[in-house]
Amino acid sequence: MSTTLKAAPLAPILARLLDDADESSTALHRELEHLTPQERAQLHQQADYRALYHRTRDHHLAVSRDTARLLYMLARALRAHNIVEFGTSFGVSTLHLAAALRDNGGGRLIGSEFEPSKVARARDTIVAAGLADLVDLREGDALETLARDLPEPIDLVLLDGAKSLYPAVLSLLAPHLRPGAVIVADNADWSDDYLAIVRDPVGRYQSLAFGVDVELSVFTG
Repeated sequence: MSTTLKAAPLAPILARLLDDADESSTALHRELEHLTPQERAQLHQQADYRALYHRTRDHHLAVSRDTARLLYMLARALRAHNIVEFGTSFGVSTLHLAAALRDNGGGRLIGSEFEPSKVARARDTIVAAGLADLVDLREGDALETLARDLPEPIDLVLLDGAKSLYPAVLSLLAPHLRPGAVIVADNADWSDDYLAIVRDPVGRYQSLAFGVDVELSVFTG
């Protein structure tokens, strides 16, 4: 039986979006090549995250194709019905997660995106893909948008926004996680504080680096 990922209307929309994301990633890497290492590091500091995401408002900043597929697979394997996403951008990860919810029989995906222009485009794409009934995309700072009205319990979390905010966002979500919930953090190696939390041997998580740019963690309860 065909999955939602491979059927219209989502499949052709997702194919175009992934191609656009690849082009956007190449363009962004060219731009960053002109920055010094110090300038690149400053972009990921908490004080500068607003400036960073305004500067990159036309770039996808999407998860990789492999990570997107991993998100779908994890959500299906968990039989997830409640998912939270920090950093929606133009919606590559959102569409994969919402497709998994559809194939799981329904659920709720709470997304948060800081940049208004990206929120508008992502919402249009989600509607066109026929997944709007599953997605609550909230505009604004995640420390505010994810501090209220969260689904219970949360089965899966994607962290793919400002890396310096990963510890604070995880702290907001932790009381709502079910034992066995999975947290996928993209580019987590840019947040030493986050890695210290999820890799703490006496903490509440089991965690490991997955691939070249993902930290995969399980909440043990």
